[in-house]
Amino acid sequence: MKSGNDKPDKDLFRQAMADVRPLRAPDRIDPVPSRPAAVPAQQEADDRKVLRDLLAEGPSEEHETGEELLFLRPGYQSRLLRRLRRGHYSVADSIDLHHMDVPTAKKVLLDFIEHCVSQRRSCVRVVHGKGLRSRDLPRLKLMTGRVLRKHPQVIAFASCRPVDGGTGATNVLLKARQEAGR
Repeated sequence: MKSGNDKPDKDLFRQAMADVRPLRAPDRIDPVPSRPAAVPAQQEADDRKVLRDLLAEGPSEEHETGEELLFLRPGYQSRLLRRLRRGHYSVADSIDLHHMDVPTAKKVLLDFIEHCVSQRRSCVRVVHGKGLRSRDLPRLKLMTGRVLRKHPQVIAFASCRPVDGGTGATNVLLKARQEAGR
């Protein structure tokens, strides 16, 4: 509908529509700024702490998932451990910790090591069992690994060969008496 007076109609329309804002299109989605990916900060901190703890302690039998106990004191040649694992050393004495509770077995083991060192026995065997009857973990085996690792007279230890008791027994290499005094 055109009137001869288009200019005033346009002006009137513009004045009437001055406050009006256009409607949004129904299919238009306002862009949402993308959020940065979630960072599991606490999990990463926990993982770093676990790694620090593992590296600080060195290898630990409590974290051991395998069967074999192995240890070589720093400063000794790796061939000592290799020979011990292969059964090259003659076992001078042995002790069986079966059927003992952990505190008793620990005391007996410490006394046994001291006795062997005083008798100049350099290679001994500790029979601790595989822990098959233990409810959770092989307690005697773990205790044996812990005690031997911390004992200053122990140079190395390794689980025995299958013919000598396998992972239910451990051969231990002790310092010689004159070396123990150093």
